[in-house]
Amino acid sequence: MGKVNVGIIGSGFVAELHMYAYKRVYGLDATVTAVVSRGDHVVGFARKHGIATTYRDYRALLADKDIDVIDICTPPSLHTEMIVECMRAGKHVICEKPFTGYFGRQDDKTPIGRHVAKSVMYERVMEEMTETRAAIRTSGKLFMYAEDWVYAPAVSKIAEILRATKDKILFMKGEESHNGSHAAHAAQWGMTGGGPLIRMGCHPLSAILYLKQVEAAARGETISVASVTADVGNVAAGLSAEERSYIQARPVDVEDWGMLTLTFSDGTKSTIFSGDMMMGGVRNLLEAYTSGGSLFANIAPNDHMTTYLTDESKLEGVYITEKVDRKTGWQFICLEEEWTRGYLQEIQDFMECVAFGRQPLSDVDLAFETIKVNYAGYWSAEEGRRISL
Repeated sequence: MGKVNVGIIGSGFVAELHMYAYKRVYGLDATVTAVVSRGDHVVGFARKHGIATTYRDYRALLADKDIDVIDICTPPSLHTEMIVECMRAGKHVICEKPFTGYFGRQDDKTPIGRHVAKSVMYERVMEEMTETRAAIRTSGKLFMYAEDWVYAPAVSKIAEILRATKDKILFMKGEESHNGSHAAHAAQWGMTGGGPLIRMGCHPLSAILYLKQVEAAARGETISVASVTADVGNVAAGLSAEERSYIQARPVDVEDWGMLTLTFSDGTKSTIFSGDMMMGGVRNLLEAYTSGGSLFANIAPNDHMTTYLTDESKLEGVYITEKVDRKTGWQFICLEEEWTRGYLQEIQDFMECVAFGRQPLSDVDLAFETIKVNYAGYWSAEEGRRISL
């Protein structure tokens, strides 16, 4: 049985999801032995999860010889520096999405989402990602991109069917949307590297890129993204404060609506939609139309269980699903949400990769391609033209 010691950077929402998954790893001994976070919240987080050691500076993990892998669960603006330093210290790395983005330079006029050309952002992000990927490859250590959609059971089943049938995917469309993040940093390009198109849309985009590679391998083909077109907007900008009662998003210099279209080298197409103005909870959807059939991955909402309830006061302690503003009326309850969305399978794969020395399904190349396409999309939207890759 393999043994893996993990150090986790961050103690927020994503760190909680990862901890839930670490506790359910089977077939090997995976233990989170240390957690790093700058705020006082880290003490309660460590106590809650039985983590022995807490640090306030992530560099302390680099010197901890017992740590095999570092799990980066921080805002994306911190990812690149942490990835490179952890790799150079001889640690395997798990990094939460998105891989990176453009967060501004010292001489940029702010807010950067309004004043820095997206073509410039694309060029600078590509330069940074190329250097980061080179550092990863020369380190000899594993880089594991925490893209849970790749591991979601519904997406995994689509991949299984594609391998069996060798059908051609003619068109895919994917969506992740909800009524907006309540976090202040989500409103600012300098903190998130874009709006919902990258913050949420990176999920279906990565899944689509992954499935096209599954198809290519099954058919003995080489398929890449040939071009990107996109449109973005702020569709809720004209609403009064009263009309925005149920919309959480308050964009400063990012979009609240985005649509991305990919044309692949085999002539097939895919579209990605993401918005911060969609009611009814999180929408995690992917459809694939192939030469042999149609496949729908309704990750959320799904119909594992539906309810019609009438008394909100009695449901205070009952979890329904993420981002719903009420629990009464008709509801689609997400059972075993961490399993349905792929978090358990993701961490299981990563721990097996570290313990037994194999490559993850979600790797640096998928991370690189996702951000490349995302930023080509922002460039396309700003200039109103197709961007060839």
